[in-house]
Amino acid sequence: MTSTVGVVIPTRGDRPLRATIEGVLANRPAAVVVVVDGAPLDSVDDDRVKVLPNCLSPGLPGARNTGIAALDTDLVAFCDDDDVWLPGKLDAQVDLLVRTGAEFASCGIEVEYGSRRVTRLAGTAEITAADLTRSRMVMVHASTYVFRRGALWVDESAPAGQNEDWDLAMRAAKRQPIAHVDRPLVRVRWGRSHYATRWADRISGLEWMLARHPEIADDARGAARIYGQLAFHHAALGRRKEARRFAALAFHSRHREPRAALALAVAAGLVSAPAVLSALHTRGHGI
Repeated sequence: MTSTVGVVIPTRGDRPLRATIEGVLANRPAAVVVVVDGAPLDSVDDDRVKVLPNCLSPGLPGARNTGIAALDTDLVAFCDDDDVWLPGKLDAQVDLLVRTGAEFASCGIEVEYGSRRVTRLAGTAEITAADLTRSRMVMVHASTYVFRRGALWVDESAPAGQNEDWDLAMRAAKRQPIAHVDRPLVRVRWGRSHYATRWADRISGLEWMLARHPEIADDARGAARIYGQLAFHHAALGRRKEARRFAALAFHSRHREPRAALALAVAAGLVSAPAVLSALHTRGHGI
């Protein structure tokens, strides 16, 4: 029996959606819902797409859950409003879910930043909770997610919607490994994200993840990465004392943690945080 897929596209109402919707529809899902958070959305000129207001908690998690609740398909897929699905994305993932009996699937991505595109692959066909503890694994991105409807919901307590996608993947992987198609089937367009430099929100999101998944702090690489990110975000806000404190924790967990060194450079005024992010994004990496 063929599994049906419904797609949830959350948006804020002021975003250009044409490329996102065209990429989704080219993959022939059974249903598409655009969930608008905040300002009204200009009409979507396609009767295959249903537009709904977010009727749950304001923000991205509530919008995602509104979309899940509106669907009656076997599977749910996410696509963020600044990303584009590539041809064959859904077919490859649905086939993998059917063959393996897995609940949740992801795939490789192509990071677009400015005029550059960088492919990011996992190098494996299976993602475990241990993998996601050691590394955020950027290719396990919300726009790649396909999962069995009813198995999981997005946690709406995520502060400012930060890390709700990582938390969802972590919870999925703790149930059973994530099935992964290691080909770039989603174009993730970083230059359009409005989250990148919301430093205080990113700090809150990391603290939330440590509280929900304390095993991250028990893994040397995972702890170093989180502490290095916290150091960097505090440095970006000009909080030098906090930046140095978290940088020390990062170095203690992993002697050569690069995020800690970058945080100290930002704290010392040697380089700006946006400049560091831009350089990393050009290479297909984040902080």
